[in-house]
Amino acid sequence: MDVALLRRLIDGVLATLYTRYGHKELPALCQRLGLPPPDAGNTKHERLVASLSACPDDRLPEVADAVLEQEELGQAERMALQDVLWLGRHHVEIPSRTRRELARDFDLCDHLGYPDRFMALLGRLWHLDNDPMSGWVTSTNSLRDQINRHVFRFPGDWSTEEFFEQLGAFEAPHPRFGVFLEGLASAAVLPDEQAQRRFVELANRHLQPAGAILSQDGKADGYPQFHLVQPGRGTARRPRNLIFATLGKPDIRFTSALDNDIEVAERDDKVLVYDHPVGKEGLLWRQLLSWWQETRNTTDHEHAARSLYSRMEACLPPNSPGQKNLFWHYHHAYRNHLNDVPALLPEIWLHWDPKTRPERGIHAMQNLRMDFLMLLPGNRRVVLEVDGMQHYTRNGGTEPDSTKYAATLAGDRALKFRGYEVFRFGHDELRDRDRAQPLLTDFFATLLDRSPAGPSQVPLSVQG
Repeated sequence: MDVALLRRLIDGVLATLYTRYGHKELPALCQRLGLPPPDAGNTKHERLVASLSACPDDRLPEVADAVLEQEELGQAERMALQDVLWLGRHHVEIPSRTRRELARDFDLCDHLGYPDRFMALLGRLWHLDNDPMSGWVTSTNSLRDQINRHVFRFPGDWSTEEFFEQLGAFEAPHPRFGVFLEGLASAAVLPDEQAQRRFVELANRHLQPAGAILSQDGKADGYPQFHLVQPGRGTARRPRNLIFATLGKPDIRFTSALDNDIEVAERDDKVLVYDHPVGKEGLLWRQLLSWWQETRNTTDHEHAARSLYSRMEACLPPNSPGQKNLFWHYHHAYRNHLNDVPALLPEIWLHWDPKTRPERGIHAMQNLRMDFLMLLPGNRRVVLEVDGMQHYTRNGGTEPDSTKYAATLAGDRALKFRGYEVFRFGHDELRDRDRAQPLLTDFFATLLDRSPAGPSQVPLSVQG
């Protein structure tokens, strides 16, 4: 993500926001937007600029999201902020040729039956109105008025391809076009399930050859919800309960067997359960930390970060320095932008069976609990395992055990068929922290497609 550009864009927004609020309102404004308190400066503008200057880079995406959600912006301002944010996050690339062929095959009839909803979608994503400073341009020349005339009043004037051309959809950044497709498939724009499915079927005929589909991911207000994904990577489902950092087998019961609602009947010091929705960007550290602060009723960000790290570290086996080194390295390497990387969840339960393996016999599930799980953008689920001798030996490591090794491989295959990516490290690779660092640095940089923080930068936000 271009953080410098994002900061400049937010600064430009603040240059107009100060005219809407009084001095007394600025603290509440900054709190809503996730900015530090506006304590320095004499004028309102100076106070907002000082607040933004004090905001660390890794918090800027949250600030930009809040600005887009809560403040009224000009179309150019809004689109510039959206593009920087969306290009810096996971997105699916749709070639221009695919977009054009989809448009040629797309009949707008269903969507034109809901003109207000359709125009609201267009207004969120495209520049429909003239620059208000261009006084010599009459309003009838705005794209909004042209759409009203050539799409709604006289539907035959523009083909869908020409309509997309006028929007700028063929040359738009990939994330913007993806959000447009998801919007066209949404019940907020098309509150008719059969019409939704007709559009999705049409769109997928063109998207699939380009390696993408609109996939149903649950429901919203009773209607199917679709998101743009790359098939073959990840799973179309999103997790409902994340049971992690356990200090033993959790005591799970159904509170409603009919609704599949579960409860972990454990004290919080034994089991952690993340039950907030997981979005398209995966589960980020900042979201996990926000949940931790909410459940612990604390507003001290730094103290909460350290306590969450310590709580998760405490569940790591004391006889596995390899696991401890992997966990430490990840948080150390990405300490300067921890808020924007996926959370590394230790001791995660992937399966659960009330019976023991001897009780279940040959039908027992393998790999009930994994060392680490990461939920990445695009519904990718990545499992990390640090294998000690217990994975392939018996009698305290004195004899090889091919049965144990085969069971581990069978469990991996089952996970991969369900859409998980599984990466295994030998414990000896990670036993020594200094020797493990180059391996882990390369691994996480490749997995996350980003470089870690340099060793000479600010101190750790969390540390072991």
